[in-house]
This record gives sequence, C-alpha cells and structure tokens, in this order.
Amino acid sequence: MAYKTSAKSAIKGVRLAIENKSLEEAQSSLSKAVSILQTIQAKGVIPKNTASRTISRLSVQVNKLAAMDSEQSRAEKLDSPPQDPPSTQP
Repeated sequence: MAYKTSAKSAIKGVRLAIENKSLEEAQSSLSKAVSILQTIQAKGVIPKNTASRTISRLSVQVNKLAAMDSEQSRAEKLDSPPQDPPSTQP
C-alpha cells in the first residue's frame, strides 16, 4: 500500500475543504487525515514529530475556520431584526 500517497491525499482533502470554507467537510477530512498520519507514523513510514507537526498545523487551520464560522453566525444573529416580546394580555 502507498502510505505516503494516501497521507498526502488526505492532507490535500483537508486543505481543499478549508479553502472552500466547508467546516463540516474540513472536520471530517481532518479526522481521516489524523487517523492515516498516526497509522503511518506507527509503521515507521514517517517520523513521529513530522506526523505531530502536520496534525497540529491542520488542526489550527480547521479551528480558525470554525472560529470564523461562529463569528459569522453570531454577526447574523445580531443583524437580524429584534423579535417582539410575547404579549401578556389575553
């Protein structure tokens, strides 16, 4: 099996999802990439520090995307017109 090729493809999938600003896709791709990187590190294909560094960098990028997404949703809530409080009169 081509371990390095599968790792590179998984990393590329995460980066493409981040570039497309697709948070759910980026998070699912990240979990797959982490699994592949940890597997090939355990087999000795890549050094432990290389796997850890790559996982860390991808995680930071996905977390930044998540922060941007939550800020946008918070801003949309603030921009929406205020809701009328329910009347207590029968």
